[in-house]
Amino acid sequence: MARFGGWTALAAAAVLMAGCSGGSAGDRSNDGKSDAGASSATSPSGTSSELPASLTSQKLDWGRCKATSDGPAPGGDWQCATLKTPLDWNKPDGETIGLALIRSKSTGGQGERTGSLLFNFGGPGGSGVSMMPSYADIASSLHERYDLVSWDPRGVGASEGVRCRSDQDIQAAESVDATPDDAAEERAYLKDAADFGAGCEKAAGKLLAHVSTTDTARDMDLMRQILGDKKTHYFGISYGTELGGVYAHLFPKNVGRLVLDAVVDPSADAVGHAKNQARGFQRALDNYLKSTGQDPKEGTQKIVNLLKRIDAKPLPTSSGRELTQTLAVTGIVLPLYSEQSWPTLTSALDAAEGGDGSELLALADGYNERDPSGRYGTTTHSQRVISCLDQKQRPTAEETKKLLPEFRRISPVFGDYLGWDTAGWCHNWPVEGQYDTTEVSAPGAEPVLVVGNTGDPATPYEGAKKMADELGDDVGVELTWKGEGHGAYGSGSDCVDSTINAYLLKGTVPDDGKVCS
Repeated sequence: MARFGGWTALAAAAVLMAGCSGGSAGDRSNDGKSDAGASSATSPSGTSSELPASLTSQKLDWGRCKATSDGPAPGGDWQCATLKTPLDWNKPDGETIGLALIRSKSTGGQGERTGSLLFNFGGPGGSGVSMMPSYADIASSLHERYDLVSWDPRGVGASEGVRCRSDQDIQAAESVDATPDDAAEERAYLKDAADFGAGCEKAAGKLLAHVSTTDTARDMDLMRQILGDKKTHYFGISYGTELGGVYAHLFPKNVGRLVLDAVVDPSADAVGHAKNQARGFQRALDNYLKSTGQDPKEGTQKIVNLLKRIDAKPLPTSSGRELTQTLAVTGIVLPLYSEQSWPTLTSALDAAEGGDGSELLALADGYNERDPSGRYGTTTHSQRVISCLDQKQRPTAEETKKLLPEFRRISPVFGDYLGWDTAGWCHNWPVEGQYDTTEVSAPGAEPVLVVGNTGDPATPYEGAKKMADELGDDVGVELTWKGEGHGAYGSGSDCVDSTINAYLLKGTVPDDGKVCS
């Protein structure tokens, strides 16, 4: 079982290629939003006078990056270092953990450097250390003025990354139906969910209560200080927009130039996010079906019928594994992240209609980060430990079953999966959730550029306006791209790219509501 993460289109394309080749809850305000100024370590204004010198005076030992389990060390001028940050931000002079950072210095001449530009590529749970070098070509114009910097957030990758179960157990769980049809399947689904949470607790220990988005936002401000920047310049994509919004709320006076691309709706609770994704992926599927000359309603029903047949009898594949209904849904999701991948979906669906599940399984494996040897990545593990600490709302199975008819109306293909996910994702989770919805209001902050894509499947377009509105008047500035796929920058629109570049490189703020077609 894996929630549909908000990845960058680049990340989705990377796993697509790989697949086809083979809390301590923070204080909460009365309205259920995160109380971002509650920490004793930093005030809402962003001062850090109470932080110990052991944190604020640390010097980063930049050196050659090492190879990781995800691949070889990046070449060129990439450097890596470890930042020391508190395990518990309410005890800044207590135990610390190490955060893995990566950077490439500005390519501009002397006097042209603006500062550091921090990137978060989404998830939550995505590794910035792994992604940053791959994104450098897209950000080449920005590289002239900025050091490109990213990191593995706490609980991710080389920053105390959490692994909740073994590869063998992950593969065994593929037989669990994520859309239960009877009492026995429901028990198996919820047991698997509870077992996963227990595995996370065993693996993470006390870290499990300290991996929230608020914790990571505070890490970002310490990062700003240690990197020597007066203001935080930041590019957040997908979940990275939520992180950016929380940072702006926590530290409005420290906001420099912030771009939020592929925007998470900060006003949605856990069920609201699931409904948003059901709308977004169904909308993308409809657009895909139209592009192939099919009527969206008829094409959707054809896929629903296929999934029902697979649920009754999983399809064989060339690997010897079976394509289950859950894996088939996951395989359909992946190519919807990028319009360039739509032909791959056509081929996989055609093969499945013919009785061969190999191509859809390869897509599902790509999404689940499974390599040909049977080894799985841990992005979804980190995603779960972060989001389950963040989200307070946890519907029971009975509450979820009452919601399923609405989920099915929203999306006949993805509704059941995302509806049941609201019950299973954090079922029996070992730590309490932090808040219902995300507080991102940032009065007094510099203008923040909020970029929405009308065809975005994972973070639907409507979230951009919600983010811009909640950031506040004179703070949130909305830019719309009438396009397809997850994320706008670097996706083929000169209008989008030039607008974002002008904002980051020159500080030019576009008119609120600008539209790029």
